[in-house]
Amino acid sequence: MQTPKAESSADLHSVLVQTLGLAIAEGSLAPHSILRLDELEAQHSVSRSVVREATRVLSSMGMVASRRRIGTLILPAAVWNVYDPQVIRWRLASEGRLGQLRSITELRGAVEPEAARLAAERATPAEASSLVGIAAKMWAAGQGEDEEEFLALDIEFHRLVLASSGNEMFLKLHELVAEVLTGRHHYGLMPHHPHEQALQLHAEVAQAIQHHDGDRAREAMLHIMEQAMEEMKSLWRRTDEQPTP
Repeated sequence: MQTPKAESSADLHSVLVQTLGLAIAEGSLAPHSILRLDELEAQHSVSRSVVREATRVLSSMGMVASRRRIGTLILPAAVWNVYDPQVIRWRLASEGRLGQLRSITELRGAVEPEAARLAAERATPAEASSLVGIAAKMWAAGQGEDEEEFLALDIEFHRLVLASSGNEMFLKLHELVAEVLTGRHHYGLMPHHPHEQALQLHAEVAQAIQHHDGDRAREAMLHIMEQAMEEMKSLWRRTDEQPTP
């Protein structure tokens, strides 16, 4: 009988980062409170080096800061690196989930229509053909029961639109888009079957890009973003209507 291997330092570090990051995102570790390194060692049965590495990672995300003669301070959300995919994941896992969805959906509405317009000017024939093919696969997946396949295609479609814009700063936003689409799927915040209009709009974006029609591509993507915002608004309304416990 084999003896289970002890967790490696890297495993312990990863678990501690996840635990602390989520606790900060959901507010159970409150802003301006102090993290005591010795207490973290005892509570999580880890070494000082593991604690220091975990706080270093959180510091790089703007969630904590080391202060002389004070210790490790929890920072307010206003100074977090809100573009970090891991920070987004923690916020989506917290009670502030809908606020995070709202922020990214508003950002997408400002960026993705312009990215689609630029893609119509700059996409290579191969990129445009890939978009048309992905849109067709999305239609097929949307009619079936394979939600994981549809999610993967949806993420790739929006990544390729951003990439085809030729703007490297737009492309960097694909990680945020992937996180919000994955989060909506994971937490049951998307329709079980995609709306036929949404599928048609994705096809229109792809066809407009292939035909170098920037105005049409922008308009179709704008409608996709508006539909996503309407879905979010219905969630916010339902949440607001819930009775207070």
